[in-house]
Amino acid sequence: MKCEVKKAEGNVSTVMQFVLLGFSDLPHLQGFLFGVFSIIYIIIIIGNSLIIVLTSLDPALQKPMYFFLANFSLLEISYVTVTLPRMLMNLWTQDRSISLLGCATQMCFFLMLGATECFLLAVMAYDRYVAICNPLHYPLVMNQKMCVQLAVGSWIIGIPVQIGQTTQVFSLHFCNCNQINHFFCDIPHIIKLACGDTAVHEMSVYVVTILIVTVPFMLILASYSKIICTILKLPTASGQAKAFSTCSSHLLVVLLFFGSTTITYLRPKSYHSAGMDKLLSLFYTIVTPLFNPMIYSLRNKDVIASLRKFFLKM
Repeated sequence: MKCEVKKAEGNVSTVMQFVLLGFSDLPHLQGFLFGVFSIIYIIIIIGNSLIIVLTSLDPALQKPMYFFLANFSLLEISYVTVTLPRMLMNLWTQDRSISLLGCATQMCFFLMLGATECFLLAVMAYDRYVAICNPLHYPLVMNQKMCVQLAVGSWIIGIPVQIGQTTQVFSLHFCNCNQINHFFCDIPHIIKLACGDTAVHEMSVYVVTILIVTVPFMLILASYSKIICTILKLPTASGQAKAFSTCSSHLLVVLLFFGSTTITYLRPKSYHSAGMDKLLSLFYTIVTPLFNPMIYSLRNKDVIASLRKFFLKM
């Protein structure tokens, strides 16, 4: 598809819309990909919605840990909804165009929800730290008011930063080809299309990413360092196993999300390739939300018991 540009003042060409190439390099697999991603989207919605319903209805799950888990499931539904429906529409209609405003909106929500996930995972680690390292103070520290404040803070803390970053990126002039070799509007691919020197903007992306990813990750590492030290001091092996089981699911999700995100955004430019970028993006935008309900339900006795009661009542 040809680049669609419009002459702006100062004899500078400005792109009026973008084209998300997505998986157009696989023309014979468009129908297959649409079917696979449709099924995955349905599973993500059902799985995460089920966790929200269970934590809302079952008195046994009316605990801070599951309150944060319900928030996390809602976040995963929102996170995947920012990118996947648009990709499904592109696969179905083969119309891959997206307006400048539509692209900016998608990127802004994607970045805000990504920041929320980083901080919410840190909050969940702190919850496990208090529960295991200070069990006597746990009901006092993690009271309802504190849980709500931590959850709300996680949802809103990244909003001003990511709105500012989106505004900064889309204040650039896009005078090159408008084709984005990706399945959604992501910062590195948008900056790549901009005119002139983008070194300052690229550095800004690195700084913001390091702050939003590294700060929560360091808090998680600190929490789990304390947790592991406390668990190793427990007198019995059964007590150690029980304590490890309560936080192993969360730790697995942390490794999946932060690992793929770090590789995507912080690896050197020379190591970037369109195929690898798409694969890594699929991992943390679709695969991780797909497996989160399974990780938390299959590795948690309380959730399994709640699931049994839920389906027996149906």
